[in-house]
Amino acid sequence: MNKYTLRQSMILFLTATIWGVAFVAQSVGMDYVEPYTFIAARNVVALVVLLPCVAVMKKKRKEKIEQEQQKKNRIILLIGGICCGVCLFAASALQQFGMQYTTVGKAGFITAMYLVLVPVFGVFLKKKTGVRVWIAVIIAVAGLYLLCIAKGEFRLQKGDIYILGCAAVFALHILVIDHFSPLVDGVKLSCVQFVTNAVLGTVMMLLLEQPGVSDMLAAWLPIVYAGALSSGVGYTLQIIGQKGVNPTTASLILSLESVVSVLAGWLFLHQVLTMRELAGCVLAFAAIILVQVPVKET
Repeated sequence: MNKYTLRQSMILFLTATIWGVAFVAQSVGMDYVEPYTFIAARNVVALVVLLPCVAVMKKKRKEKIEQEQQKKNRIILLIGGICCGVCLFAASALQQFGMQYTTVGKAGFITAMYLVLVPVFGVFLKKKTGVRVWIAVIIAVAGLYLLCIAKGEFRLQKGDIYILGCAAVFALHILVIDHFSPLVDGVKLSCVQFVTNAVLGTVMMLLLEQPGVSDMLAAWLPIVYAGALSSGVGYTLQIIGQKGVNPTTASLILSLESVVSVLAGWLFLHQVLTMRELAGCVLAFAAIILVQVPVKET
């Protein structure tokens, strides 16, 4: 491994660490504010971090684009950003509700199941799905069974259902990004996405919750971490780290956020997983790795 690849890998691992610890921030945030309030606040913070990036990038780009093409790009950016924002809002809401009823470690691994679900959902878009993916799905189901279903029972816990739904919507979110990201600027797309998320979160907050200024001030640290670091800095580091790195390698490194979430839950919140749940984590992570590792063409 050369120095450049090592540096990029370390940046991606830092991203995974930031995202993994964010599960702790979300869990702690629920002690002070309700889910929609947390979503609205973190996305406003994310915008504060990302908007200067857009301004800097705009100054650097001096190439001339025809007015008609600019208008077309803006329409695509708006549609794509809103679609991404709606998906992200739904996933974030399910995750925030789920975090109230499950541990940080379990939430991290169940959320990471989106990496397995993406190729499965791709079947409906007429994308080829090999035997290896279906084997990974079987392993993932076995892992989720050990992780989520208590011994002697055959039902998912309330929080786990929410998080599993979150993973499914995140998989859809990735497919939507995959469609729109080649057509528009990535950072701008993310900004529109966060604006949509913030607006939806604010509307739901005002309709269903009673946010208090004192509560939001009490939760300032989790909100700032989730918004500025997890969303703003994490997104930027992902863009920097993935440059010149094989996408599969990048996905494998970023998937370590699920492992970090377990360690962070144990370190900061003293949450301990049982041996059965740890076995489920191992199987879930094995499925994630299996679905990401490329097969050599013969």
